[in-house]
Parts: sequence; structure tokens; C-alpha cells
Amino acid sequence: MNSQPIALRGAPGSPYTRKMLALLRYRRIPHRFLVGGPQGSPGLPKPKVELLPTFYFETAAGDLEAVVDSTPIIRRLEDENLGRSVVPTDPALAFLSYLLEDYADEWLTKAMFHYRWHYAPDIELAGEILPRWRDLAATDADIAPRARFIRERQIGRLHVVGSSATTAPVIEESYKRFLHCLDACIRDGPFLFGQRPAAADFGLFGQLTQLATFDPTPARMTEATAPRVLAWVQVVEDLSGLDPQEAHWVDRDELPTSLRALLIEAGRTYVPALLANAQAINSGAERVETTIDGRPWVQRPFPYQAKCLQWVRQEHARLDGADRLCVDGVLAGTGCEALFRSN
Repeated sequence: MNSQPIALRGAPGSPYTRKMLALLRYRRIPHRFLVGGPQGSPGLPKPKVELLPTFYFETAAGDLEAVVDSTPIIRRLEDENLGRSVVPTDPALAFLSYLLEDYADEWLTKAMFHYRWHYAPDIELAGEILPRWRDLAATDADIAPRARFIRERQIGRLHVVGSSATTAPVIEESYKRFLHCLDACIRDGPFLFGQRPAAADFGLFGQLTQLATFDPTPARMTEATAPRVLAWVQVVEDLSGLDPQEAHWVDRDELPTSLRALLIEAGRTYVPALLANAQAINSGAERVETTIDGRPWVQRPFPYQAKCLQWVRQEHARLDGADRLCVDGVLAGTGCEALFRSN
């Protein structure tokens, strides 16, 4: 365990920052949160890739190393800080949590980015608020050029997540279905795997801190169609008072049908996108072109998501015979099984 509170740098508008802050609160891991860019963190090392959140872990030599990427950080925290785990003790459930965490991080984030930078009210609000987090005392004159820069940069990056006029119907219909799926899971849970949260819950939560509570267009939709989801997000923000017990994990033989419905939604959208992206990367294609939910999907290849597919497959391969049979039985017919078919 670190001898000092873990420092992390991030921003309230970063879903991955919010994911990790909520996880740290739930696990009662001492931490200190640094808002803003690296210029606000003098003396701290820079990560190889500038991403939020950036964690600063103490090494054996007493130095600090900058680490990014929330999923492996969660596993590192599991090794270094005992108790209040977010990884189910049942290996089959742990894998399903890993899969749904990746769905949140790599598919649901498309909805988050799309709504924020596709609709005029959302663009306007994000441009005004995001730069103010780094400088609360800034004047309107100070903020104006920063807001313009952020809007232009982020709108110009919509292609990275695949948001366009072509893909907008796929993304928006998927988000609507997701809300209904999560609403049902909360009724049965209130978390995905029982009465205590798993890493996947925090993955979904992170994206929803923006979709359900900040960006006007999806927030209004969430409030109108899935108020239970909005309430869940507000509660998951700080679960430090929860008293989790081992018995609070659901039994693998009693997984609710609502979880299967969420896996079906992932198989309908996230899986074909992940597979088509990997195929484009492997073939050297300049564009990812496939069909998702009966509609065309076109975007630029995203190398990181090809790595995500490899990691999901590696996690599946690590399962022993009985656990893998369980997982494969749960995934059969959801569309997610396509991730593990031999080519």
C-alpha cells in the first residue's frame, strides 16, 4: 500500500476521472485530486500519453511514476489495497464485469462524446464550463478564446469515436436501449452483480456522470425515460458508506435476465464495432466499414480498441474449463460470443 494518499490528476468533465474517483471513495483508498492539466501539477512526472485521469504511484524506490488507463489501474489497486474489492471472487462473474467495463469504456463513451459535441446546446455548455474548471477566477474575456479552442478541437475529433451524420442514429438508439437495460439491472441489483458494485458498475457510472447529469440533450432524455438511472448515478458518486459482504455478490446460477439483456445490447453494438475495427487495423484499411443494428457504421480505425479486443480475449483465455463453460453459456446468443470465435 502507498505510504501517502495517491495523487491523481483529472477533470470533472472526464468520465474516466469520475469513474476512478467514485471507485477510490467506495474502496476508501486515501487520495488527493488535482484538477486540470500538467501545468497545475509542478514536480510530477509526465505520462507517456497525456490522458485523464493520470495517477501518480509511488515506486519501491520512493519516486513517483505517472500511469494512465483506468482498467489496469483498477487491477493494480486491487493488488495494493486489500478489502472492498470491485472484482467479483467468482472468476466467471469477474470476466463478465471486465467485458461490461470495456463496453462502457469503449462503446458508451461514443454516446458521451457524440452528444456533447453534436448538438448545439451541449456544445455551448461544454465550451463554457470545461475551461472554467482549470481557472475558476477567469474572466469571461479570458474564457472566450479557450472555449472556442475546446469546441473546435473536440468537434474536429468526433471522427475518432465514430460520431457522424451516418452513425448518429446507431449511437442514439443504442443509448436509449442502454438506459432501459440499466434501469432493469438496477431494479434487480441494485448493481450489475448483486448488492455490491463491480468494476463494470463504475465504468458505466463514469460515462453517465456526463450523459445523465451534465450534457443537456442526453440528461433530459435520461431524466424523462429512466429516472432510476439518474438516481443510481447520484448514489454511486459516493458509496463509501456501503458495507459490502461476500454474500452480496450474485450467484453465477442466479444471474438476472436483466444482465443478459445488457449483454445482448453490448453484442448488438459494441461487439461488431470492436471486430470491424480490428479487421481494419489488421488489413491496413483506412476506414472501418460495417453494419451495426442494421445501419451503416463508418469511422477511422482506432488502434487502442484493437488492443482492447486482444485484452478481452486474453482474459477469456485465462478462464479454466468450468469457468469458461459458464461464461460461454451466459454469452451464448447475446452476440458477445462472436468475440471469441476462431477465425
